Amino acid sequence: MKSFLAKPAEVERAWHLVDASQVSLGRMASRIALILQGKHKPSYTPGVDTGDFVVVTNAAKLVVTGRKAQQKVYRYHTGWVGGLKEVPFERMLERHPERIIQLAVRRMLPKTVLGKQMLSKLKVYAGAEHPHQAQDPKALSL
Repeated sequence: MKSFLAKPAEVERAWHLVDASQVSLGRMASRIALILQGKHKPSYTPGVDTGDFVVVTNAAKLVVTGRKAQQKVYRYHTGWVGGLKEVPFERMLERHPERIIQLAVRRMLPKTVLGKQMLSKLKVYAGAEHPHQAQDPKALSL
């Protein structure tokens, strides 16, 4: 018997459509990370990007549970001395709702070049409109 190893040129990529207003952030992000990695396919190979494309709409209507809307804080560092910046969840949701989903999914993917390649297949939009109608994305029920 031989083990099957997917080749990058032979990978079939599907398009999935997710509505962010229906599911909580963490549950949605973990399911999206699984699809981007390709772990939902029987042809999954750890060293090859076998994942599908995911289009997320309605990011501005994002749902979080508990008191995360008031307590969650996004931190980053500018690289300068004393350059720690903090952005509360509510302000991030007002200004950059797409970034919340991208960060949640990115942190669930591998921290490698392959993980960055997987993240490039994630398309997030604040409203219900998206420019990927030609790819005919199938609605994904989470």
